Amino acid sequence: MKLKKRLPKDQNFEQVRKHYEIEKSIAEKLKKATREERKKIFPIMYHELFANVPDHPRLMAKKGADKIQSSNRQKFQLVKEYLNNSIVFVEFGPGDCHFASSVCKYVKKAYAVDISDQREKNSHFPSNFELIIYDGYNLNIERGSVNVVFSDQFIEHLHPEDVEYHFLLVKRILRDGGLYIFRTPHAFFGPHDISKYFSDEPEGFHLKEWTYSEIGEIIKKLNFSSWSGFWRINSKLNKNYKKFPFCYFKTAETILKGMPKNSKRYLSRLFLPLKLFMIAVK
Repeated sequence: MKLKKRLPKDQNFEQVRKHYEIEKSIAEKLKKATREERKKIFPIMYHELFANVPDHPRLMAKKGADKIQSSNRQKFQLVKEYLNNSIVFVEFGPGDCHFASSVCKYVKKAYAVDISDQREKNSHFPSNFELIIYDGYNLNIERGSVNVVFSDQFIEHLHPEDVEYHFLLVKRILRDGGLYIFRTPHAFFGPHDISKYFSDEPEGFHLKEWTYSEIGEIIKKLNFSSWSGFWRINSKLNKNYKKFPFCYFKTAETILKGMPKNSKRYLSRLFLPLKLFMIAVK
């Protein structure tokens, strides 16, 4: 098994290989499973992964408060201008729920929606915070009651057959004019999960990585009123994302799509963002 990327500084080959093989095995079960079977896998998949990979980067990150705060600051930059004390906010895939909890002081109500409870033991949360554990499909939030839905590094974890359903679920809970703000790794730079060390395609918990064009087609099909793509050209000079004409992303992707993998990955850095960031309006 040959490495395609340099190993992380804090992990050796055997640690990364074990993580890759276990995550790939669970991912293969998910890819082959029916929707009903996936409902049974979702609640236990992260427990199984963390039990077999105790040095998983996410578990190690919990021990680093600085990393958590830095990540939350980056997320807050994506949503801050859309928050106020009348807003009902939902985050899909909240992980340890630290970010959703931090948003509570700016909004009326914050929901965190996940397939399992990944919060740290003895964590305390504000009174206007609520964690909802769902089966990936059925969500107990009132139709048309939410102003802002947010997800970061989430859509790539969904089964490809479920992505359209996820957007439909988001649309159902959003009020008219409500926003879905989301960020996900761009497929042209991938894979972005643990398989990046051994494969040219995502084989771990990134069941599919996406392009602007692909996501745009889903949003269009579901009749969202509008959608926009964003790009932070130079993070050192400007921390804010700028809206680009959506046709720009589609044109760049069309030109680059047919290129060999390595050439496409290299040239994409000149014309596309590493992470796909979009806002869809109901």
